[in-house]
Amino acid sequence: MTRTGTHTSRTSDGEFDLVARLFDDIAAMSPDTEGVSRPAFSGIETETLRYLEDFARGEGLATWYDDGCNLNVSLPEDRDAERYVLVGSHVDSVPHGGNFDGLAGVIAALVLLVRAKRAGTRFSRPVHALAMRGEESAWFGPCYIGSKVLTASLSDDEIGSRHKGDGRTLGEHMAEIGLPLERIKAHEKLIDLDRVEAYLELHIEQGPLLIGKNLPAAAVSGIRGNFRHRRIRCIGEAGHSGAVPKAYRRDPVLAFADLMVRLDESWATILNKGDDLVLTSGMVGTDPATNALSRIPDEIGFSLDVRSQSAEVLDDMRDLIRTEMSEIERDRKVRFELDMELRSEPAICDKDIVAGLKQAMARVGLEPFVMPSGGGHDAAVFAAAGIPSGMVFVRNRNGSHNPQEAMELSDFLAGCDILYSHLTEGQ
Repeated sequence: MTRTGTHTSRTSDGEFDLVARLFDDIAAMSPDTEGVSRPAFSGIETETLRYLEDFARGEGLATWYDDGCNLNVSLPEDRDAERYVLVGSHVDSVPHGGNFDGLAGVIAALVLLVRAKRAGTRFSRPVHALAMRGEESAWFGPCYIGSKVLTASLSDDEIGSRHKGDGRTLGEHMAEIGLPLERIKAHEKLIDLDRVEAYLELHIEQGPLLIGKNLPAAAVSGIRGNFRHRRIRCIGEAGHSGAVPKAYRRDPVLAFADLMVRLDESWATILNKGDDLVLTSGMVGTDPATNALSRIPDEIGFSLDVRSQSAEVLDDMRDLIRTEMSEIERDRKVRFELDMELRSEPAICDKDIVAGLKQAMARVGLEPFVMPSGGGHDAAVFAAAGIPSGMVFVRNRNGSHNPQEAMELSDFLAGCDILYSHLTEGQ
């Protein structure tokens, strides 16, 4: 046992080395020109799951795949438990992402099982680790695909969404690796949710709060919902940059800029009222093949991602966006065309689980701290399906979804300590 500040670590040197090896090996399996890329429902994702399966078997743990082709792991005696707690996350990443987003939660679940197996310890309730496919929206548009498949909440439109690279549908990719597409289309649950007592997930924090608070980990109170558009088109009219006066222009770039300024002003008003909101347009551009320095473009495409802990705020923002677009269309003589809206509802973490995680923090010598999640997670899907859900955030510098993710392994193992204490000493 080692001391880190006021935290009494339950980590051995061997466990630290084991965790470092798991992260390093998987990073080496999925390199990109920068960072890592583990596409959803890809061969690289499958290879990652098989690596984790081999590791778990080597530790004497039971392994199997559910009908969603996700890896499940447990202590051998808990393999067929009538009821159990799921602990896990996803193994896919965004393109050119960091190695910790998603993967940290999967490795944490395995750490809990390895600790218990090596120590001969039993959990208060049986624990199944879950390594899921397809959480990131970057590949197909929809998010939480793997957990939505398990809980029968993947929509028909989402099944038909197309891969950003090869243009094939999500359904085609899922069927190719063995998922039962007809059952998914029939909205059939692929696991028995009545057997799942709770869902727990460790994840890196994707913002700066724990860095600012100088805390290694925290419990999560709730998860923002969102609605998204992968590509909105604003269509105007091409023209010569020097020959068309302002009064005659139908400039989609200025129309887009007008929209974003209006939304930014509304965002500030909503925050001043004490409501929660974040808004992002992460992909913006005209077609470089048809536009030039001296040409007024005829079209601009952009994405829109709106998030809030309040479903009412999300509904109000949807209405506001359409109102503002209508006014801009009239004023600037352009046209907005929206693609399919993707929506995920806000989720509140189970209050008893949050209280239990706070108690676990105190038991392992950490300051109990609770915070909301700005990013979305599979925990939101399980919560929406009626499963009591909770999360532990681990301190992480430089945000997430980028190669500069910087989680310290000591902080990660502090998060594991919280979950281990909760599952062995809590309840």
